[in-house]
Amino acid sequence: MEVHELEALARDVAGGRVAPDELVRRVQAGATTDLGYACVDMQRGLRTGVSEVIYGAGKTAGQIAGIVGAMREGGQERVLITRLDEAKARGLADLGCPFEYVEAARCGVVGGLPEPDGNGEVLVLTAGTSDLPVAEEAALTARFLGNRVNAVHDVGVAGIHRLLSHAEEISRAQVIIAVAGMEGALPSVVGGLARCPVIAVPTSVGYGANFEGVTALLAMLNSCASGVSVVNIDNGFGAGFQASLINHLPGREA
Repeated sequence: MEVHELEALARDVAGGRVAPDELVRRVQAGATTDLGYACVDMQRGLRTGVSEVIYGAGKTAGQIAGIVGAMREGGQERVLITRLDEAKARGLADLGCPFEYVEAARCGVVGGLPEPDGNGEVLVLTAGTSDLPVAEEAALTARFLGNRVNAVHDVGVAGIHRLLSHAEEISRAQVIIAVAGMEGALPSVVGGLARCPVIAVPTSVGYGANFEGVTALLAMLNSCASGVSVVNIDNGFGAGFQASLINHLPGREA
């Protein structure tokens, strides 16, 4: 059950269409659903404003389908499935799960995307084309959570003029997600140009001394620019989620 569903139920109670004890019963009954292999949190949307998201890696198609089914039975209209590979997506489709596969982001979306209701625009900047899968995950997550997203790709510091040509987009953004591998320099540069929070995402893209993203991660943690926060290596979902929280803060209208 999400916040808007609880509000509708409360209005029914106030209007005499539903008894108060029925409201209590529905809320209590929907707390969790134990599937044996997963205990689905049915009230996360009420507590945090965002319903549970399914992490697809390590789960079978059957398990994912079971979790989606439990969520939908519990009244969750939209479900995001992250880290969903093509083979697993085909298996999920064969099981009749009603979802759309977004290959670029390696995600599945049940129930479609909502209309944006955030304060402003989330800008996703990608250092190089090799960083696209992580950037696409961040962008789709932000859109799934009700944000208007603009994505600009291949603007890394190896050709800084490419980044500077997007100064207008940087200046109007409410939140910026900067995705980079190699030495991870992009967020520091963006942090010196932007007036909004910058979320840095290190990727595992790079040669040997990149250490599968550790070099980029440490560089971003040591950024000399203020206003830069850092999520884990390849964590596009975490960046998109954090950007959405910032973009929905009261009093931050663009």
